[in-house]
Amino acid sequence: KSFTFAELVEATKDFNPDALIGEGGFGFVYKGWLGNGGKVVAIKKLKPDGFQGHKEWLSEVNYLGRLHHPNLVKLIGYCLDGENRLLVYDYMPKGSLENHLFKSKGEGEPLSWKTRMKVAMGAARGLSFLHDSEQQVIYRDFKASNILLDSDFNPRLSDFGLAKAGPTGDRTHVSTQVMGTRGYAAPEYIATGRLTAKCDVYSFGVVLMEMLTGRQVVDKTKVGVEQNLIEWVRPYLNDKRKLFRVMDTKLQGQYPQKAAFMVAFLALHCLGDAKVRPSMPEVITILEKVMSAKRTKSPSPSQVSESPLSYSDGPPPPPPTVSQSDVNSLPPKTQ
Repeated sequence: KSFTFAELVEATKDFNPDALIGEGGFGFVYKGWLGNGGKVVAIKKLKPDGFQGHKEWLSEVNYLGRLHHPNLVKLIGYCLDGENRLLVYDYMPKGSLENHLFKSKGEGEPLSWKTRMKVAMGAARGLSFLHDSEQQVIYRDFKASNILLDSDFNPRLSDFGLAKAGPTGDRTHVSTQVMGTRGYAAPEYIATGRLTAKCDVYSFGVVLMEMLTGRQVVDKTKVGVEQNLIEWVRPYLNDKRKLFRVMDTKLQGQYPQKAAFMVAFLALHCLGDAKVRPSMPEVITILEKVMSAKRTKSPSPSQVSESPLSYSDGPPPPPPTVSQSDVNSLPPKTQ
């Protein structure tokens, strides 16, 4: 549906700062009401920054206009009026996963283990749907701030400005200018510009780590190795006796140990070399096992040696190391 600029000015009370609910490199998101106090919507107003802004607007309209899935945000309409480019979505009352994981008290309630797994599963289903579409779509910007939550904490992927059509025929990848967000982009993509669905799987692994630890992938407020979540947390992820040391304290120990090990192991796999990363349907299968894992007490030493998951090709090889210089070389699309 096409909206006039005047309708969206009215919906947001002239883009009132009080209606602002989010902002990023792309522009601003406002809460609005269509018609006199009618349907509540989120209205994204893109910065009028010429070609890139228009390209991202077109990408959103193109993908969300034709892709429909319970775990993708629903695009209600758009507006193209001179310099003004806007998108109108269903409003997501619980905000983003980022708000709940990283914001201080009062801004987002801490998420229980069960809710975190519900969000992980829904987000995985959304990505899997994109990868398995008739014309494959690579999302390219999977991160906690792009996972929005409805009133029941069902997740929906938002912001398709960087999405790309996947390779066709016998091509293995799409070559593209490196875009994305620091910390979430796969190392082989940063190094070569070659984009595959496995790049999204890497980003999924990063978000799983953030869900386990309650920490952001790049955190300049921390000191030394702790600034880079992946480097800091990796030694703990496949050690059952140490994992609890990096688990999010906001969980207050309320999580099934076995399930936590399975998720940590899955995250390691997703962060591994592209060749051994699981596909998103494989990730879903593992998350289904996680969600059915029974709550167990702290592991006894005799249990510690057994692997939490039987992967056919043994434990994951050490993931490629990403140096801080690699991370810093990524053009900051959104911060």
